[in-house]
Amino acid sequence: MTKLSHYDEEGRISMVDISQKDVTVRRAVAAAKVHVNAETLKAIGEKRTPKGDPLEIARIAGIMAAKRTSELIPLCHQIALSKADVTAVIVEDGIELTAEAVTSGKTGVEMEALTAVSVAALTIYDMLKAVQRDIVITDIRLVEKTGGKSDIRAD
Repeated sequence: MTKLSHYDEEGRISMVDISQKDVTVRRAVAAAKVHVNAETLKAIGEKRTPKGDPLEIARIAGIMAAKRTSELIPLCHQIALSKADVTAVIVEDGIELTAEAVTSGKTGVEMEALTAVSVAALTIYDMLKAVQRDIVITDIRLVEKTGGKSDIRAD
């Protein structure tokens, strides 16, 4: 059996020691989908949602969340992000979200990108729940990871 990374020699939970890892540029992209109906999309486009612009508020919320990931996810390392960004695009059946996180460091930024896109999706839900009650968030996923030992591209 492979040694579990988040346990010490005595079997206690511990943060992974990254002190011996090389500093590299690390980047991760995550995505999510928020399904809303045509009437809600129209309200967004016409800027008549009661709480303001859900897409811009969600972008800011996602960026803020990426910066605080280590406070939300146990055992995540604190990472000095070089970049955190969230995009929100209206599509036929809802809103597609993409989050990007970049750092030069010893550990990856997948959790920062995933946290950013998740919080952005939850923010859209919160901003639009007065307009539509049956909003569905789906497809939260890692799309790409570069830097470190291995690169991942999920297509």
